[in-house]
Amino acid sequence: MSVRTAVPMAMRLSWLVLFALMIGEFVTDLPGPGWATTFLPATVVLALMAATMTLQVRAASPQGDPRPPVEVDPPVTGRWTALNSPADKVPSHGTHVYGQTYAIDIVAAPETGEGEPSARPAFRWLWPVVRRNRAFPAFGAPLLAVADTTVVRASDGQRDHLSRNSLPALAYLMLIEGNVRSIVGAHRIIGNHVILDLGEGTFAVYAHVRRGSLQVKAGDRVRAGQWLGQVGNSGNTTEPHLHFHLMDGPDPDSARGVPFTWRGVGVPANGEAFTAGEQGQEQGREQAEGYGQEQVGEHVADA
Repeated sequence: MSVRTAVPMAMRLSWLVLFALMIGEFVTDLPGPGWATTFLPATVVLALMAATMTLQVRAASPQGDPRPPVEVDPPVTGRWTALNSPADKVPSHGTHVYGQTYAIDIVAAPETGEGEPSARPAFRWLWPVVRRNRAFPAFGAPLLAVADTTVVRASDGQRDHLSRNSLPALAYLMLIEGNVRSIVGAHRIIGNHVILDLGEGTFAVYAHVRRGSLQVKAGDRVRAGQWLGQVGNSGNTTEPHLHFHLMDGPDPDSARGVPFTWRGVGVPANGEAFTAGEQGQEQGREQAEGYGQEQVGEHVADA
């Protein structure tokens, strides 16, 4: 077992030990050593967790000079806006873990009939606390294959939760939900996802995919521009959007990030709007419209 694989496992084990100590002391009626003697092992576990987190970041950090950017097709069509872009800082999301050193988030910004971009709901301090996914233009947008390639992972069984773009909801995400997801593993952070093998040790990750929308499975061969699924709001996310990145292995727990550039677009900076080609857009629209509308109502009702 490699260090990059063992470190995330050690992190989760440390969390479980800490929770077991807390439950044994404060929740159960079982006789225990008491708070005074429980404090010492809990302190040791916290120290081990801090050391493990440091090792996890080091294991995921780039080694040597970065690889040249890998050019691929855009994973979407239409008008979008970039957030958390590697064009502005690296690591773009503040961490190297899960192979996301050069990751990017994008939100849909389609133009209205008046030529202005349609607005997505703004962040609110208190109310409404959450919003349904249908309020966000990215939700349900088609995801396209960035190259002729093979699917190595495909998972879409996790629910699309409501938005976390108010102060109370964001606090819940940062303090509780996000930590629980990190303990369970990378698949709960990235939510429903597709991972493509681009060859030459490069893999593409599409995260936060819509529940039940995938049209591919592991082992399928896909063509560039082929419809894979839809943008959703699963995993560790505040609103429906696409998180995309390249990495050097198929497992986000042990992979390192790889720079990318989108053909005809480049790497848009934070807040920069861009328009991707129309390849596959009509097919995406048709399949999206045919996607079980009765299921849509069920999924967006999940909290």
